[in-house]
Amino acid sequence: MENQEFVSDKIKLDNYKVFALLSHYLNNAPDYIDKEEMDEVINSGVSSEYAFKLILAAAFGLDVVENAGDKELFNKYFDRMIHKLDANEYYENAYYKNIKILSIKIGKSELKYEQYKPFEGFVCNDILRTEEGRQIPQIGFFDTEFRFPAVLENDRIWMTITPNEIETMREPIDQAFGHVLTFGLGLGYYAYMVSEKENVESVTIVDLNKDVIELFQTHVLPQFKHAHKINVIQADAFEFAQEHLSKEKYDFVFTDLWHDVSDGMDMYLKMKEIEKNSHPDTVFTYWIEKSILCYM
Repeated sequence: MENQEFVSDKIKLDNYKVFALLSHYLNNAPDYIDKEEMDEVINSGVSSEYAFKLILAAAFGLDVVENAGDKELFNKYFDRMIHKLDANEYYENAYYKNIKILSIKIGKSELKYEQYKPFEGFVCNDILRTEEGRQIPQIGFFDTEFRFPAVLENDRIWMTITPNEIETMREPIDQAFGHVLTFGLGLGYYAYMVSEKENVESVTIVDLNKDVIELFQTHVLPQFKHAHKINVIQADAFEFAQEHLSKEKYDFVFTDLWHDVSDGMDMYLKMKEIEKNSHPDTVFTYWIEKSILCYM
């Protein structure tokens, strides 16, 4: 038992170290790695994905050759943490192919395209938790520039449709059926994808931001093939949930009200409390729930 506790503490420390290193990298220098450096390492005979891992590990101050602890950390995390992504695969996504985004500004909200630089790192999926308790963030990069739709609030990126949104919404999109309720509008990605499903009869969207709703209804919703399924309600999500979810029957509820894990935990817990008193047949899902639970 003592040995098991020691291993658990060691893994916790490893988790904390990796999260701290990645947080500094993503918040301060996600475009640290450039093509010239990548080419130099690739010319030594390794893949571009492995080259990215080596360069990032070196940037973190890890000696993966001589230091046994650093080498173990690299082997336990980096192999399942770093992913080279195919831009064409995401550009083939139905929303990307069928919905065209214009550069529009309404109030404090702005609709436009943003981009990742070649070899810029970004979160690309939920945190992966291993059986032994390691929590492995999922970091992606492209070897070309990648453009993605975004909504900016006061010149700060607030809502996007990136590989992270696409990957982390696959499951709640696949599961959705019947009368769907979604808290949080964004750029309407979730609403669009579930409205395309034959087993989805209606999609009710609740969002408080009138500027975002206007951007969506004016410039995005008219491009939906099944726009007749969509109903947008301007309201506070928690007030709406407390008033309607115990009285009205929605088959499937998806909550996406937070920017990331850091601002999502309190809202997640608040909605989970409301879920307990809701219609017993309603299925609830939450954006990046796996990552939120890892942090909790």
